[in-house]
Amino acid sequence: MRDWSRREVLGLSVLALGLNASAATAQDLGARPAKATGVEVINPRARVPLSFIIDDSTCLVNLAHFCIPQFAEVFPTQYRQHWKTLPREIPDAFVRKFGEWCHERGIKGKYSVIPYPACVGWLDRDLPGWSRKELRQSLELVRTLMMPDWDIHPEMVSHTWAIDTKTGRPYPERTERFMENWGFSVGKSPDEMANYLAFALRILKNAGLRCEGVTTPGGFGSRSRPSLAQGTLDACRDVFQAEIPHYFRDLYTDDRSVAPIVQLASGLDGSDPRCVVSIIGCTGDWFGGWDGLTPGNVDLLITADGKGGRLPQVIARGEPAIMVCHWPGIYYNGEEIGFNIFKETVQRVHAHFDMVVWMKLSEIARYWAARELTAMNRVNDGVQFVAPFACPGFTIRLKSTSNVAPRFEAATLTESKSLATLTPGSWHRKGDELTVCFDLPKGRSTLHV
Repeated sequence: MRDWSRREVLGLSVLALGLNASAATAQDLGARPAKATGVEVINPRARVPLSFIIDDSTCLVNLAHFCIPQFAEVFPTQYRQHWKTLPREIPDAFVRKFGEWCHERGIKGKYSVIPYPACVGWLDRDLPGWSRKELRQSLELVRTLMMPDWDIHPEMVSHTWAIDTKTGRPYPERTERFMENWGFSVGKSPDEMANYLAFALRILKNAGLRCEGVTTPGGFGSRSRPSLAQGTLDACRDVFQAEIPHYFRDLYTDDRSVAPIVQLASGLDGSDPRCVVSIIGCTGDWFGGWDGLTPGNVDLLITADGKGGRLPQVIARGEPAIMVCHWPGIYYNGEEIGFNIFKETVQRVHAHFDMVVWMKLSEIARYWAARELTAMNRVNDGVQFVAPFACPGFTIRLKSTSNVAPRFEAATLTESKSLATLTPGSWHRKGDELTVCFDLPKGRSTLHV
C-alpha cells in the first residue's frame, strides 16, 4: 500500500474542493521579454538538473516525535502512531554522515531548518531538552557542512500550530484553522503572508543561516497561491535581500510538467528587476515516509536497469528531476532505511545517466529566471543579451555555418569535442547546430558567432 505524504494528500484536497488543476496552479507570470528567432536557451551545460528536497528537518529535533501528538489533537483518527516510541532526536552525527556522503558525490538540494520545531524551542534562543552548547554546535554544523551544497529554508515557523507574530506564542484555538499544515494560510493577503514568512526567516537569520527561499509545510499556501508567491517575493527580499526568491509548494507524480515556474516578473529593464520562482518536485516520498515508519521503494524512483521509475521519465523530458523526502524517514529511527534507498538511487542514476548535473534549488531558480527573462536579439554577427540577472553556465543553441570560433564579448571561447565536456566558456558544433555555454553577466552582452 502506498504511503501518501501530507503534501500529496493536501494537494488532492484542493481538487476535492472543486478547483481543477489549472485553476489551482494559475499564477501571475508577469513580464516577458522579446526572444530572438532561432535561438534556444537549453538546460545548463546541456545537462538535466538533479536536486534533492529534504523536508521536516531542523536542528536535533525529530519532528515526527513531537508533531504527531499535536496533529492528533485536531485529527485524532488519522494520527495514531505510537509517537512515544520514536526517538526525540536526530543526532548531529547522522547529519554529518549524510552531509559528507553527499558532498563527496557532488549532491545538492534543499534542507529545511524549522525555526520553532513543533513549538519545542527557538533555534535563535534555546531548545529545551538540549544545552545551549549543543544547539550552537548543531547550527554550526548546518552552516559549515550543509549550507555550501544545500539551500536552507524555513518550513514556516513551527510546522504545527500557527504562531501569533505579535506575541510569539501559538494561537489559543486548537483547530484545523490554526495549524500551519492546514487552514491557517487560507484567505491570507499577500501582506499577511509576507509578514508570517518574514517572521520565520528572521529567526533563521538570527541563528546565522541565510535563506533565499521557503518551503511550505503540508498544505500551507495551497488555497492561497497568489499570496504565497507575492509573500515569498516580498519576505525573502526584505529579510535577506534575495535577488531571486523561490519556494517549494508542489510536487507532481503524473504527466504534468515539473519545470520551475517564473512568476511576478517586473522591472526587467530597470535597476530593480523582480521575480519569484516556484520549484516543483517530481517524486513522492519513496524513501522512508514523513514519520520514519513506512519503508520506501527505490524502484519507484529508478529501476536497476535505469529504464523504469519516475526519474528516467523526467530526465527524458529534460525537466529538473527533483526528488522529495522527509528527514525523519531518511534517518528512519536510526535504521537509515531512507538514506540507504537514497544511496541506491544515486548509484543507479549515476550509472545510467551522464548528462545530469546536481544543483541547489536557488541555482535552478536562477537559471530558469535567466532562461525566461533574458531578452535576446539577433545582430549582424551573433546574439545580443539584456539580462536582468547574471547566470553561470548559461547555454544556448542556434544554427550557424561559420567556421570562426565564437566569442563572448571580447573572449574567444574554447571548442568542446562533445556535449559531455561542455563547460562555461566553451562551444560544441554538430553539423550546423552550435551549442554555446558561458557565464551570462547582468546587463548587456553579446555573443559573436
